[in-house]
Amino acid sequence: MDGVKLGFDLTIEQSQKLVMTPELIQAIQILQFSTQELDAYVQEQLLVNPVLEQSQEKETPENAEEESTGGEGEKLDWKEFIRSGSYDDISYKGYRDRDEDRPDTFERYVTNEVTLPEHLMFQYQFATVDKGCRRVGRYIIESLDENGYMTSSVEEIARATGIREEKVCEALGIIQGFDPAGVGARNLSECLRLQLEAKNQLTPQMEEIIGKHLEDIANNRLAAVAKETGMTVLQVQEAADIIRTLEPKPGRQFASEMETKYVIPDVIVEKIDDDYVVMINESSTPHLTVSSYYRNLLGQAEKDQQLADYLSERVSAASWLIKSIEQRKQTIYNVVSAVVKYQRGFFDKGNKYLRTLTLKDIAEELGIHESTVSRSINGKYLQCPRGVYEIKYFFSAGVSDQVGEGVSSNSIKEFIKEIVEGEDRHKPYSDQTMVDILKEKGFNISRRTVAKYRDELGILSSSKRKRY
Repeated sequence: MDGVKLGFDLTIEQSQKLVMTPELIQAIQILQFSTQELDAYVQEQLLVNPVLEQSQEKETPENAEEESTGGEGEKLDWKEFIRSGSYDDISYKGYRDRDEDRPDTFERYVTNEVTLPEHLMFQYQFATVDKGCRRVGRYIIESLDENGYMTSSVEEIARATGIREEKVCEALGIIQGFDPAGVGARNLSECLRLQLEAKNQLTPQMEEIIGKHLEDIANNRLAAVAKETGMTVLQVQEAADIIRTLEPKPGRQFASEMETKYVIPDVIVEKIDDDYVVMINESSTPHLTVSSYYRNLLGQAEKDQQLADYLSERVSAASWLIKSIEQRKQTIYNVVSAVVKYQRGFFDKGNKYLRTLTLKDIAEELGIHESTVSRSINGKYLQCPRGVYEIKYFFSAGVSDQVGEGVSSNSIKEFIKEIVEGEDRHKPYSDQTMVDILKEKGFNISRRTVAKYRDELGILSSSKRKRY
């Protein structure tokens, strides 16, 4: 320890660090929200902040900026903010009053889709059954899963209801005769058998195939099935074609009791002359303002410091929320505009002309952080002449073509789909053959990658696609 000096020194040094204020955290959250999440968040803020009001008129980013803040970093003068707002006291109404004033339209009424239990109970009420059979039938219907399959055995239902197994089987038999055909089955084989019975197509050969050889049919091992059943390969293929027309999940055509989510495009891209114009979908963005009602409190607030402090806090929170929503719109607009410019080939010619695109590419183009780009496309959708796409669809890795241009993996998938659609069904292309075809088109891609993309498209291997 000789020569070691211990002590304390007082030094001054500069450092930079980002302080995550509650307002900044809120702005980041708002940028990341999907349309539905943003709407839910705004409805929550409308409840907790009485100063906020949802405007019926559309605002422009410029107007919102003028209303919410002064210069950069300037503290908001909430009294001037309320005084200068172009609000009319007469326009202030409670939400219930505003709703009552609105004329009735079809859009205000939503028709609920019929669920599977409702559909079956409607049919069961017309069935001629005794009281005990009716009770157990209702139990069976309510215990079916969302695909229409039985989730309990006959013995379990008998014990749960206290009704004899014979009655349970009787009720089950009645339900299995209902629409949709195949409902109430205990397994896939029974489900298919019920559907074939309803179509008068249940031959002994079909019953043997669905009872013993479904796995072989799924894997296109038709020769093996022909050998086991004594049928010709062509007969087995015809039977397999019929089986593939059946519905393995008869209950899925009905409304789920789970919440249905709807896609609302955040951005609309339209082609005008030879250019693509990007527009924020105003219906997807809530329009907020400070309620004119609180202007009436201004005189009282000048004499009541507690009220003044409360109004100052609420108005400040409201103005920051308005500014954050407008900033969200601007960021999404900038990002999508850059994407449209980069993916011009897609918008002109279709999916096969998608280029590789990363978050970093757009971040560098706009001079923002990659995380900002990620948040701005998270859960957001784009509507264009070619359809509605999740904005993430335009960001993907891929391969290079012969001239060094990046080609998106989604583009390669389109080429694979096109190749399979044009093949001879009796001699389908192998993965290696597709590698060679893609190479002729200018794409260097491995067999393993072709197999991966084919699987992602839900396309079977060549052995399973073969027709006899």
